[in-house]
Amino acid sequence: MAGGAVGTLEPVTSHPTRTRTTGLLLAAGAGRRYGQPKGTVVDADGAWVVSAARALLDGGCADVLVVTGAEAEHVEALLAADDDLTELDTVTTTRCGTWEQGMGESLRAGLTALATRGRTIPQQALLHLVDLPDVGAQVVARVLASAGAGTAALARAAYDGRPGHPVLIGRDHWEGVLGRADGDAGARGYLRTVPPLLVECGDLAGGADVDEPTCRG
Repeated sequence: MAGGAVGTLEPVTSHPTRTRTTGLLLAAGAGRRYGQPKGTVVDADGAWVVSAARALLDGGCADVLVVTGAEAEHVEALLAADDDLTELDTVTTTRCGTWEQGMGESLRAGLTALATRGRTIPQQALLHLVDLPDVGAQVVARVLASAGAGTAALARAAYDGRPGHPVLIGRDHWEGVLGRADGDAGARGYLRTVPPLLVECGDLAGGADVDEPTCRG
């Protein structure tokens, strides 16, 4: 199933769709502190990976690429099993074979996959993490609306002034991000050098990643 179409979800909100913006959802980690890969977590609200994909689509991304790694088949099965994500083809997956080396490797795998799409290379990637279950479509839409639709865009959600996710990365910045992606740093090094526009979203979500099962609600 790696690299294949998983399905789609028609947007159910009024947020406009960015036809050249892809949601890049990182769901490859082992989640050792949590006790299981966070891409496999299912709680009372459903599977986190499905909810995150929905948030990206409903918030305005034209499609979503999910990067899997630890228990990749399980994560992909959760996406494929969701009734709302089985009819069309706007959610795809790619596997990161080096996911154990840190989030930077997952980001590298995702951006590389997008950059090699040929004529369908998006102008922007909206980077999001699977372990932010309270970050919904409204946050996604606000970040997208804050920046232009071109390749130079660089914007990041903030929560009470604290930088978080999602992060909008225009294609002009991909090479720089890839050059700094290392270990668990992800895009952090590049964003320190080229500061993004911070988009305050603290009124919409908490924005904190969930590291332990008791951390949520």
